Amino acid sequence: MKKKFVFAALVAIAPFAAAQANNVGCGAGSILFEGQSGVAPQVLAATTNGIFGNQTFGISSGTLGCSQDGTVSIPNKVAMFIDTNLDKLAYEMAVGEGETLDSLASLIGVSETDRAAFFAATRTHFGDIISSEQVSSADVSDALNRVLAADETLAQYAWLA
Repeated sequence: MKKKFVFAALVAIAPFAAAQANNVGCGAGSILFEGQSGVAPQVLAATTNGIFGNQTFGISSGTLGCSQDGTVSIPNKVAMFIDTNLDKLAYEMAVGEGETLDSLASLIGVSETDRAAFFAATRTHFGDIISSEQVSSADVSDALNRVLAADETLAQYAWLA
Protein backbone atom coordinates (compact mmCIF):
# COMPACT_ATOMS: atom_id res chain seq x y z
CA MET A 1 0.00 0.00 0.00
CA LYS A 2 2.82 2.39 0.89
CA LYS A 3 4.53 1.71 -2.45
CA LYS A 4 1.34 2.59 -4.30
CA PHE A 5 1.08 5.84 -2.35
CA VAL A 6 4.69 6.79 -3.13
CA PHE A 7 4.18 6.03 -6.81
CA ALA A 8 0.92 8.01 -6.89
CA ALA A 9 2.63 10.91 -5.15
CA LEU A 10 5.44 10.82 -7.69
CA VAL A 11 3.02 10.87 -10.57
CA ALA A 12 1.13 13.76 -8.99
CA ILE A 13 4.21 15.91 -8.37
CA ALA A 14 6.11 14.92 -11.49
CA PRO A 15 4.92 17.83 -13.63
CA PHE A 16 6.12 20.29 -10.99
CA ALA A 17 9.56 18.80 -10.43
CA ALA A 18 12.32 21.23 -11.30
CA ALA A 19 15.18 20.17 -13.53
CA GLN A 20 18.47 19.83 -11.73
CA ALA A 21 21.93 18.48 -12.40
CA ASN A 22 23.04 15.43 -10.41
CA ASN A 23 25.17 12.34 -10.74
CA VAL A 24 22.28 9.94 -11.27
CA GLY A 25 20.26 11.66 -13.93
CA CYS A 26 16.62 12.51 -13.71
CA GLY A 27 13.65 10.34 -12.91
CA ALA A 28 11.66 9.02 -9.98
CA GLY A 29 14.80 8.04 -8.04
CA SER A 30 16.17 11.57 -8.30
CA ILE A 31 12.96 12.92 -6.80
CA LEU A 32 12.75 10.29 -4.04
CA PHE A 33 16.34 10.84 -2.92
CA GLU A 34 16.53 14.59 -3.62
CA GLY A 35 18.86 16.45 -1.27
CA GLN A 36 20.57 13.34 0.05
CA SER A 37 24.30 12.97 -0.48
CA GLY A 38 26.74 10.11 -0.41
CA VAL A 39 27.25 6.95 -2.36
CA ALA A 40 24.26 4.99 -0.98
CA PRO A 41 21.55 7.53 -1.89
CA GLN A 42 23.12 8.02 -5.33
CA VAL A 43 23.17 4.28 -5.98
CA LEU A 44 19.59 3.93 -4.74
CA ALA A 45 18.45 6.87 -6.88
CA ALA A 46 20.19 5.50 -9.97
CA THR A 47 18.76 2.04 -9.33
CA THR A 48 15.27 3.47 -8.87
CA ASN A 49 15.64 5.50 -12.07
CA GLY A 50 16.71 2.33 -13.87
CA ILE A 51 13.93 0.16 -12.46
CA PHE A 52 11.17 2.61 -13.32
CA GLY A 53 12.77 3.26 -16.71
CA ASN A 54 11.16 6.66 -16.84
CA GLN A 55 14.02 8.96 -17.82
CA THR A 56 13.04 9.02 -21.50
CA PHE A 57 9.48 9.97 -20.53
CA GLY A 58 10.82 12.62 -18.16
CA ILE A 59 13.13 14.09 -20.79
CA SER A 60 10.50 14.15 -23.50
CA SER A 61 7.84 15.62 -21.18
CA GLY A 62 10.10 17.86 -19.08
CA THR A 63 8.96 16.16 -15.83
CA LEU A 64 10.56 14.01 -13.10
CA GLY A 65 13.40 16.49 -12.68
CA CYS A 66 14.36 16.17 -16.34
CA SER A 67 15.06 19.02 -18.71
CA GLN A 68 14.24 19.02 -22.39
CA ASP A 69 17.17 21.29 -23.16
CA GLY A 70 19.79 19.54 -21.04
CA THR A 71 23.21 18.54 -22.25
CA VAL A 72 25.35 15.54 -21.44
CA SER A 73 28.47 16.85 -19.79
CA ILE A 74 31.86 15.24 -19.62
CA PRO A 75 32.39 15.91 -15.89
CA ASN A 76 29.26 13.95 -14.98
CA LYS A 77 30.04 11.09 -17.32
CA VAL A 78 33.64 10.92 -16.10
CA ALA A 79 32.63 11.05 -12.43
CA MET A 80 30.10 8.25 -12.91
CA PHE A 81 32.58 6.12 -14.84
CA ILE A 82 35.33 6.63 -12.25
CA ASP A 83 32.92 5.91 -9.40
CA THR A 84 31.87 2.63 -10.99
CA ASN A 85 35.40 1.54 -11.94
CA LEU A 86 37.66 3.14 -9.32
CA ASP A 87 39.54 0.03 -8.14
CA LYS A 88 40.23 -1.23 -11.66
CA LEU A 89 41.23 2.27 -12.83
CA ALA A 90 43.62 2.70 -9.91
CA TYR A 91 45.39 -0.52 -10.83
CA GLU A 92 45.52 0.30 -14.55
CA MET A 93 46.74 3.86 -13.91
CA ALA A 94 49.56 2.45 -11.78
CA VAL A 95 50.49 0.10 -14.63
CA GLY A 96 49.86 2.67 -17.36
CA GLU A 97 47.58 0.53 -19.51
CA GLY A 98 44.40 -1.48 -19.50
CA GLU A 99 40.95 -1.83 -20.96
CA THR A 100 39.19 0.28 -18.32
CA LEU A 101 41.78 3.05 -18.63
CA ASP A 102 41.38 2.92 -22.40
CA SER A 103 37.61 3.23 -21.95
CA LEU A 104 38.14 6.29 -19.75
CA ALA A 105 40.39 7.83 -22.41
CA SER A 106 37.69 7.19 -24.99
CA LEU A 107 35.02 8.73 -22.76
CA ILE A 108 37.14 11.85 -22.29
CA GLY A 109 37.73 12.00 -26.04
CA VAL A 110 41.47 11.29 -26.09
CA SER A 111 42.44 10.55 -29.70
CA GLU A 112 44.19 7.32 -30.58
CA THR A 113 47.36 9.28 -31.32
CA ASP A 114 47.40 10.73 -27.79
CA ARG A 115 46.49 7.54 -25.89
CA ALA A 116 50.10 6.61 -25.17
CA ALA A 117 50.69 10.05 -23.65
CA PHE A 118 47.47 9.70 -21.62
CA PHE A 119 48.51 6.29 -20.28
CA ALA A 120 52.00 7.56 -19.46
CA ALA A 121 50.60 10.61 -17.67
CA THR A 122 48.33 8.49 -15.47
CA ARG A 123 51.25 6.24 -14.59
CA THR A 124 53.68 9.11 -13.96
CA HIS A 125 51.17 11.07 -11.87
CA PHE A 126 49.52 8.08 -10.22
CA GLY A 127 50.33 9.38 -6.71
CA ASP A 128 48.72 12.72 -7.55
CA ILE A 129 45.60 11.14 -9.05
CA ILE A 130 45.14 8.35 -6.51
CA SER A 131 46.30 10.19 -3.41
CA SER A 132 45.22 7.60 -0.81
CA GLU A 133 43.38 4.31 -0.38
CA GLN A 134 40.31 6.28 0.71
CA VAL A 135 40.30 8.68 -2.26
CA SER A 136 36.87 9.55 -3.61
CA SER A 137 35.92 9.33 -7.26
CA ALA A 138 35.38 13.11 -7.26
CA ASP A 139 38.94 13.62 -6.01
CA VAL A 140 40.26 11.27 -8.70
CA SER A 141 38.28 13.10 -11.38
CA ASP A 142 39.55 16.51 -10.22
CA ALA A 143 43.16 15.31 -9.94
CA LEU A 144 43.06 13.65 -13.37
CA ASN A 145 41.68 16.86 -14.84
CA ARG A 146 44.57 18.84 -13.27
CA VAL A 147 47.12 16.37 -14.66
CA LEU A 148 45.63 16.68 -18.14
CA ALA A 149 45.45 20.49 -17.94
CA ALA A 150 49.12 20.69 -16.96
CA ASP A 151 50.31 18.50 -19.85
CA GLU A 152 51.00 20.30 -23.12
CA THR A 153 49.76 17.41 -25.27
CA LEU A 154 46.80 16.44 -23.09
CA ALA A 155 45.54 19.89 -22.03
CA GLN A 156 42.96 19.84 -24.82
CA TYR A 157 41.21 16.98 -23.02
CA ALA A 158 40.83 18.72 -19.67
CA TRP A 159 37.14 19.26 -19.02
CA LEU A 160 37.17 21.78 -16.17
CA ALA A 161 38.77 25.21 -16.27
